[in-house]
Amino acid sequence: MGDAVGQMLASAVGIAISPLPLIAVILMLATPKGRSNGVAFAAGWIVALAVLVAVVVVAGSGGDASHGAGGPGRWTYWVKLALGLVFLLLGAKQWRARPREGREAATPGWMKAVDRFTPARSAGLAAALAVANPKNLVLAIGGAVSIAASGAGAGGKTVAAVLMVLVASLCTVLPLGVYLLGGSRSQTVLGEWRGWMALHNAAIMTTLLAVLGAKYVGDAISGLTS
Repeated sequence: MGDAVGQMLASAVGIAISPLPLIAVILMLATPKGRSNGVAFAAGWIVALAVLVAVVVVAGSGGDASHGAGGPGRWTYWVKLALGLVFLLLGAKQWRARPREGREAATPGWMKAVDRFTPARSAGLAAALAVANPKNLVLAIGGAVSIAASGAGAGGKTVAAVLMVLVASLCTVLPLGVYLLGGSRSQTVLGEWRGWMALHNAAIMTTLLAVLGAKYVGDAISGLTS
């Protein structure tokens, strides 16, 4: 099980520090229906991510992703190589699209309409950000493939998948916890988080994607040439 957890951890942390879902849930919490919208957003995120990870782990494990003592199946290294290249391309795209000095990043249309969101719409947005956003989708698939390719048994893979979803959901659960338990200071704290993440979004995601891309490509090359 340790192998499965260790392999997926980088991807899970990568999802957890993605600025967009954190900014989104903070905006939800500032709406007139902040409590219900925030809870719905966190729930939608967790459920969507859990379904995606479960499907990939089950499909990958059924596809002979692990050869027991012989190590991961060779196809998993090709998947990692492809994912690593996608990470690097997304990182380059993120950096090129960064706002130039003195300019603010364009505001997505849904952010302007967030005050009118219902809990159902909040949950739907969370699900879209979790599994339809290209960066999070690739990160989630990469982590789930790593779990499927590990030598852990069914129980170990299940525990690793649950831990992956929990770690990857910190970006939605932590702001909600601050809002529910932080009292009068919660809005100030969440506003500071949102401002910092919005300001450094490009740098955070570019660095994250570059590091993960290099790791996945390196692991794939090592596995394919061994």
